[in-house]
Amino acid sequence: MFLQNLRLYNFKNHPEASLTFENSIICLLGKNGSGKTNLLDAIYYLSFTKSAHNPYDAQNIRHGENSFLIKGIFEVQHRQKELVCSYQAGEKKVIREDDQECTRFSEHVGKFPVVLIAPQDIELIWDGSEFRRRFFDSLISQLDKRYLENLIVYNHQLKQRNSLLRTSGEGVKMDLILLESYDQKLVETGNYIHQKRKEVLTTFLPRFRDHYQFLVGESAEVADIEYKSDLASNEFSDLLKRNAQRDQVLQRTTSGIHRDDFLFLLNKLELKRVGSQGQQKSFLVGLKLAEFQLLAEQKGFKPILLLDDIFDKLDNYRIHQLIKLVSQGTFGQLFITDARSGRSEQILSEAGIKAQMFLLENKTFHSQWPEA
Repeated sequence: MFLQNLRLYNFKNHPEASLTFENSIICLLGKNGSGKTNLLDAIYYLSFTKSAHNPYDAQNIRHGENSFLIKGIFEVQHRQKELVCSYQAGEKKVIREDDQECTRFSEHVGKFPVVLIAPQDIELIWDGSEFRRRFFDSLISQLDKRYLENLIVYNHQLKQRNSLLRTSGEGVKMDLILLESYDQKLVETGNYIHQKRKEVLTTFLPRFRDHYQFLVGESAEVADIEYKSDLASNEFSDLLKRNAQRDQVLQRTTSGIHRDDFLFLLNKLELKRVGSQGQQKSFLVGLKLAEFQLLAEQKGFKPILLLDDIFDKLDNYRIHQLIKLVSQGTFGQLFITDARSGRSEQILSEAGIKAQMFLLENKTFHSQWPEA
């Protein structure tokens, strides 16, 4: 997959921008705060119908304006596709593919796959289980539309069930028939999600381990991921019935796949407790490279890879290993942001990699090619 052109109107800090990409390796250069990451987020928006950083569409409009528009021209398997994402404050977001409006965003996700490696990925290690579930949900949703549809239904039914539990906790008699209807939908969708998470992790793990080992070099370290779920040794329907009284007291659903976690392990110990900074960074990059590989294998074409300030986050050895993959043609189109223009040019030049450079100054991108 190849992004040929990207246009922005009033998106975040960009009043207007139009960039034409003529190479598979693109470097976006400029000072911190200039808007490099926002450009990557625009590409992410076209893939996922949402921002990677801010879930509220209204907050992605440039200050003082009331709408934004993102337009991309892609080449996917030798066919050109035009994608447009537009949002007007107070109205519904619109996604169009070749002038055809997408009525269900779940059907769009996965058609134009993107993998983002960004500084906030550290949340996967240090923060709660929600972030790790979100990573795998994002990956599986790009592979399986039915998974995303089930996830949407599950989250809606969970919200409704919790609302009912809170109402009953305020002295209102529990509507048992309504509770049973919520439980039925939760069980149906939850079982599918649980099974799919198990299946994908089985496929994902060997790819992840290979990438981690490549990044750390010769080492006896064993990186692993363990899937923890209430449904691993219990029938979901039995759990809901067994915990019904406790759920009413606590006014929330205390069992289900919304409590799942993926434990990140190093030598069978929790990564965030025993892993060095280098090991944690290698683990994160390994996760994203495995995501890229799995998507490429199952889609039949390579996703776009977005690397946000990656050279600031890795040591020289890991940068060398990552660039080795680039030079071997492992990736398709690759976007790299860097606040230090000379560094990117030097790293890529030393590896014999030709890249198209865009320098962002005063909210304007200037395209340039490194001297031969």
